[in-house]
Amino acid sequence: MWQHLKLSSLGVIESAELELSAGFTVITGETGAGKTMVVTALGLLRGSRADLGLVRVGSDQARVEASIGVRPGAAAIAAVEDAGGRIDDDVVILGRVLSAAGRSRAVAGGATVPAALLAEVTDELVAVHGQSDQHRLLRATEQRAALDRFAGEPLAKAAAAYAPVHSRWRTVERTLEELRTHGQERARELDVLRFGLDEIAAVEPVAGEDEALRTEESRLAHSESLARAADDAHRLLAGDGDLDAARSRVADASGALRDAAGHDPELDALTERVLEIGILLDEVGADLGSYSSGVELDPERLAALQDRRAALAGLQRKYGPTLDDVIAWADKSAARLGELGNDDEAVAALEAEQAELVPEVRRLAQRLTEVRTEAAGRLSALVDTELAQLSMPSARLEVQVTSSPEATPGPHGVDDVELLFAANSGTGMRPLHKGASGGELSRLMLGLEVVLADRTTVPTLVFDEVDAGIGGKAAVEVGRRLARLADHAQVIAVTHLPQVAAFADHHFVVSKDDDGNVTSSSVLRVDEASRVDELARMLAGQEDSATAQAHARELLDLARTT
Repeated sequence: MWQHLKLSSLGVIESAELELSAGFTVITGETGAGKTMVVTALGLLRGSRADLGLVRVGSDQARVEASIGVRPGAAAIAAVEDAGGRIDDDVVILGRVLSAAGRSRAVAGGATVPAALLAEVTDELVAVHGQSDQHRLLRATEQRAALDRFAGEPLAKAAAAYAPVHSRWRTVERTLEELRTHGQERARELDVLRFGLDEIAAVEPVAGEDEALRTEESRLAHSESLARAADDAHRLLAGDGDLDAARSRVADASGALRDAAGHDPELDALTERVLEIGILLDEVGADLGSYSSGVELDPERLAALQDRRAALAGLQRKYGPTLDDVIAWADKSAARLGELGNDDEAVAALEAEQAELVPEVRRLAQRLTEVRTEAAGRLSALVDTELAQLSMPSARLEVQVTSSPEATPGPHGVDDVELLFAANSGTGMRPLHKGASGGELSRLMLGLEVVLADRTTVPTLVFDEVDAGIGGKAAVEVGRRLARLADHAQVIAVTHLPQVAAFADHHFVVSKDDDGNVTSSSVLRVDEASRVDELARMLAGQEDSATAQAHARELLDLARTT
C-alpha cells in the first residue's frame, strides 16, 4: 500500500505531501490546478520517461518520493535488495529526481538504480488507469492473466496438471533436436575420442612412470662413466699401501688423540668424530667397491627405455602436458564415449517418451481451453452489466479464446486470449486498444477491475479521470464502484465529478494560486466541513451556495448509505 507521497517543484506544484491511507482516496481541484501532477508523479516512480519540462520554472530540479508498504516475500523486495537497496519494516522508499540541466536519477531503498528497475518494482504494487496510460490490461499476456484470475480454482488446477507435463515434453523435444541436429558433429567427436583412447591404450601409461623411466635411462646411458668414477674413488680411499691409505691416516690421528683422552670433554668429542670418520671410510669404501662392480651395461634395456619414453612423450604432446593429464583425458573421454555411443538407444527412448507425452500435453491443453472458454463467457457478461451501469448501455466486451489443433503448446497452453470491444450497437468488435476512446477505455478498465476485484493481485489501483464524459447517475455508479474496489485494494482517483468524490474515504484538494508572476499549486487533505465546500464548488462553481451545499451533503449521505 502506498503510504506517503512527496512532491517538490514538479510542474506547477511547489511542494506537497500526501499521507495516503487504505480505502478510497480522491483528488479534486479546479481545472488546470495540477490534479494530474499526482498521477504524473506516480508515473515517474513507475519508471516513466523523464520529461524535463516537468521541472517547475525557476527550480533547479523536481523531486518525487514515495513510501510503499510491501508484503513479506514480495518480488519487489528481492529486486530492491539485489540492486543494493534496503527494505525497512516492510516499507520500500522509491524516488526520482529530475534536473533542469537535463539529468534524472532513480532511487530505490536508498540505492541509485536504473529507472527501469522502478518499473519492475512497482509493476506488482500499482496499476494506473488513465486516458493516456498504456496500462497492463492492454497487453496480450495480461489479458490472458486477467481471464485466468477470473477463472479461479478450476483454471489453477488445470494449469498445475499441465505445467510439469509440458515442461518434460519440451525437455524431450530439445534433447531430441540436439541429438538429430548435431548428429554429424557427435559422430566426428566419437571418432576423435576412439582414436585417442586406442592410441593411449596401445601405450598403457602408468601414473608416475615417466619420472622413474627418466632416472633409469640416465643411469644406463652413463653406466661406463659411473662405474669408472666409483672405482677411482674406491682406489683413492683404499690407497696402494697401509701408510698411504686414508683409513691408516685416520687411525694414526685417532691413536694420537687417544693418549690425551679423558682430560678435556671438547677434545674427547673431537676424538669421537675422528673415530666415526674411520668407520665411515670403511663403509663408503665398501659401498663404492660394490657399486662399481654392480653397474649394469645393457644397451638393449637402454634402447627399450628410450622407446618407451618417446611413446609417452608423444601422448603428452597430444593429451598432456603431463602424464597425469593424459590419464585424466582418457578417463573423461571414456565416459563421454559411453554417452555418445548410446545415442541410438537414447533417441529411441526419447521418441517413445515423446509419443506418450504429445497426446497428454494436448489433452491437458484442451482442458485449459475448456475452462478459459467457459470463464470468458461469464466475464464478458459481467463486464457488460458493469458497462451498462457506467452509462455505456450499448457497449459490449467479448473475451475471445482461440486455439488451433496445430498450434505448438506453450507454457500456458495453446490459447490466444484477446479482449474485443464495441462501444455501440451495430459496430463490429475490435481489439481493446482500437475499439474504445480514452473515456470509454477508462470506464471499461473500471468495469473489469470491479469484476476482478476479489482476485486482484495489485494492492493499489489509480484512476485518472475515469469519469471523463459522463455525469448524473452514471457518475454515481462510478463512485460506487470505486468505493467497492476499495474493499479489495487501495484506490486513488483523480476526478472532476462530485458524484464520484462523495464516495471517497479520504479527500485531497489541489488549489491554485497566481501572484501575477508565478502560478503554483498545493495539495491539502480536507476535513468534513471543507469537503462539503469542495463538493459544493464542484457542483455549482461556488462553495458558499446554500443549494449547492445542501446537494453536497445529500451526495455524502447517499455515499454513506450505499
